[in-house]
Amino acid sequence: MPASVNDPMSSPHEPEPVEVAIVGGGFGGLCMAIQLLARGERRFVVLEKEQEVGGTWRDNRYPGAECDVQSHLYSYSFAPSADWSRRYAGWEEIQRYILDVTERYGVRPYLRFGQQVSGLEFDERSARWRVSTRDGTTYAARHVVLATGPLHVPHVPAIPGLQHFRGRVFHSARWDQAYEFTGKRIASIGTGGSAIQYCPQIAPQVAQLHVFQRTAAWVIPRDTRRYGAGTRRRFARFDAWRRLHRARLYWTNESRVWPLVHPALARVVQRAAAWHLRRAVGDAELARRLTPDYTIGCKRILISNDWYPMFRRPNVELVTDGIREVTATGIVTDDGQERPVDCIVLGTGFVVDPRIYMRDFPVRGLAGRELAHDWRDGAEAYYGLAVTGYPNLHQLVGPNTALGHNSVIFMIEAQVHYVLECMRLLQDRGADWLDVQPRAQAEFNARVQAALRGTVWSSGCRSWYQQADGKNFTIWPWSTWRYWLETRRVDVSRYRFGKALAAGAIAASLALSACAERGTPEQQVRAVIDAAEDAA
Repeated sequence: MPASVNDPMSSPHEPEPVEVAIVGGGFGGLCMAIQLLARGERRFVVLEKEQEVGGTWRDNRYPGAECDVQSHLYSYSFAPSADWSRRYAGWEEIQRYILDVTERYGVRPYLRFGQQVSGLEFDERSARWRVSTRDGTTYAARHVVLATGPLHVPHVPAIPGLQHFRGRVFHSARWDQAYEFTGKRIASIGTGGSAIQYCPQIAPQVAQLHVFQRTAAWVIPRDTRRYGAGTRRRFARFDAWRRLHRARLYWTNESRVWPLVHPALARVVQRAAAWHLRRAVGDAELARRLTPDYTIGCKRILISNDWYPMFRRPNVELVTDGIREVTATGIVTDDGQERPVDCIVLGTGFVVDPRIYMRDFPVRGLAGRELAHDWRDGAEAYYGLAVTGYPNLHQLVGPNTALGHNSVIFMIEAQVHYVLECMRLLQDRGADWLDVQPRAQAEFNARVQAALRGTVWSSGCRSWYQQADGKNFTIWPWSTWRYWLETRRVDVSRYRFGKALAAGAIAASLALSACAERGTPEQQVRAVIDAAEDAA
């Protein structure tokens, strides 16, 4: 292990040289780290703002938190687990898997916890990114991989008076594990993916649960079956059987893209979902209030067996009037009624527009370009991975690569492969940086937006897939196998390549770092000389 990567005594005023700086220790960042190690690269760090890996599954620990993608598919293809306990795992099991993978592949020595990245600046003289963190530590990295994910900044709505409420207030992603719900009056604001999971869990405990709904969601049944001990043993003994099971899950999920891109098919699915809603609720008026006014799939489709039946409970109220204000002791709706509550839980989702959550995160590229300015009309990238004007800056799950039908882990693995191919290409060409051509990025995004027209995502609803002006900057509008196919190789004609203007000192430092654990002293000196000559 190179001393330069893990030396806690490194001066915070001198950039620490690394080949790759990975920002974020969730599924994306860990996948990148594991694949770097598989290729023999040790000169990297994973910068994680918290004190443990896991990302979404470290943070979202609310009751009932489960994944909407099947366990055997919501895991790395190269790190399978035969021991998943059920079809859709809960957060505890997913987090255990993440921790196990971190140890199994030896990633932990490369993790830097408590390192919240506060800015990035590309230095054309050295062809290195200066990575700055909140505590003053800086890194000089040839490549930066942004693996922060789109679901990590909780959205707290600007409700008048919320700051004056004297009871307890917390977001579902910052769940208060110590709060005692028994016998309390609870208000849950929001009816998205988190609320439909935690509300049925706390409803039996509380005296009263007021569910404040702004927009109804389409909810379909969840497969709650468990994998028996015998099935898990077969998966462990016969890996081909496990792989066949995973493939079946993948292609079943992949077929779900067709109703999303063909609204006529979506309406057939919608009729089945509406029947399920009426049957589960058992009350015509309540079912009407819970029925969305948009085509299924336009917003995220949710899965739960407990959400609709929960409203049969006498202590659960669905509130569809808008919130006028929060008082010191309760919530007042537009009809003037005040409901006294002891606790407000915000199931209000996340800030997903990078123009907002990266507002205080300056990213400066070639010739003084600023990402905030370039994205002023909307976040765009080439295959969600590269933005023109920002060499060697790679994103995972970037613009228009999130999914509404399959596992994002599949997309992450395809993206990591592409990033590694970019790194290999630089080595083969003897270049220091590569930058996607403006025309390539523009043509790609025009193709994406054209494909989104006529789909259910563009059928008229407002969702977190869209920015304020309605542009969908989130969803990949095709099949995931198409993304995999189009990112297997780097089209060099879509990139331009460059050399550092004066990179001798940093190149020599990186060469020393690379040789710290191998070779004779003579070989180390030769490597430094070669690096300096290459830079010149």
